[in-house]
Amino acid sequence: MFEKVLSGSRLYWGWLAVLLGLTGVGAIFYLQQWNTGLGITGLSRDVSWGLYIANLTFFVGVAASAVMLVLPYYLHNQKEFGKITVLGEFLAVAAVIISVTSVVVDLGQPARGFNLILHPSPNSVLFWDVIVLSVYMLLNIVIGWTTLDAEHKGIRPPRWVKPLILISIPWAVSIHTVTAFIYSGLVARPFWLTALLAPRFLASAFASGPALLIIIALILRRFTGFDPGKEALQKVAKIVAYAMAVTIFFLLLEFFTVFYSQVPEHMAHLKYLLFGLDGARGLVPWMWSFIVLACLAATLLIIPSTRKKESLLALACVAAFVSIWIDKGLGLIVPGFIPSQTGELFEYAPTAAEILITVGVWALGFFVLSVLYKIAISVKEEVAA
Repeated sequence: MFEKVLSGSRLYWGWLAVLLGLTGVGAIFYLQQWNTGLGITGLSRDVSWGLYIANLTFFVGVAASAVMLVLPYYLHNQKEFGKITVLGEFLAVAAVIISVTSVVVDLGQPARGFNLILHPSPNSVLFWDVIVLSVYMLLNIVIGWTTLDAEHKGIRPPRWVKPLILISIPWAVSIHTVTAFIYSGLVARPFWLTALLAPRFLASAFASGPALLIIIALILRRFTGFDPGKEALQKVAKIVAYAMAVTIFFLLLEFFTVFYSQVPEHMAHLKYLLFGLDGARGLVPWMWSFIVLACLAATLLIIPSTRKKESLLALACVAAFVSIWIDKGLGLIVPGFIPSQTGELFEYAPTAAEILITVGVWALGFFVLSVLYKIAISVKEEVAA
């Protein structure tokens, strides 16, 4: 099936060229970071995690969301998901690549990553995060490719795929739970010290990932002959609607607990996010943008009449995707360091180099995704014909 990657329209080759160009630009600035250090980024001693780790957290959620397609299709025999399940599995592969690459660029010296392999530490949550992410990516590659190959040949998938599918379902939950533990296990960071963090991660993941899949499916239908099916998109949209509602509910629980309890060190972080603190207001516009976009997305998706209009569905999914990125990105990582443990305020803003490296990482992931989707769509069009 690899030969299908080598044929395509000018639009297809142009899209791949753009992605490779953006990846190259990111690589150039990453080489500069490699030579001079993380000083070219907005990171500092006081805010040591920023845009890179924000993308790790967000795209682990996108990867985990594939379970929302695997579960109804393979376990509950919802046939309408048949055309898009493999798209969700391949999206998970690309999302894991972006997540892992984000960690690599954040290390400064990527050779340090080999310490996790050469000197494994079971007491380290990051050690387990690497394991669950690696296995999950492998599971989705094997399951997606094997089922697609069977469809291409017109035969049933081999029996050994079913156990892997069953394993992948709880494994999807585990990857984002372990990622949440990286933060909620840090006692000295009260902003992350909550048992609700893992459920919040999962709820928002089940909104952002399917929302991105709907956006991609609508784009594919516009520019290719692939039709994912209106019923399938509407069912995925309902998943996004419920997940957005639960995400907003969990956030309100956090607000109530923090502000009703009046614990100063917990309140300081949320005050900085929502209203600013002692003149520091760097993330206030971002946080209110998240609130507006999340409420807009939830409203458009919950109301059946607006959800069924594909123009409004696309708008709602874009709003959901962007809002979750803000919440789990800058809105989660950066406030954990502001104010610092000594009560000082050191704000963070990503530099141009940091942004371009991040764009390069995204482009690399979407390049892999585009190649995988080209194979999948070509096979499905060939089978349909």
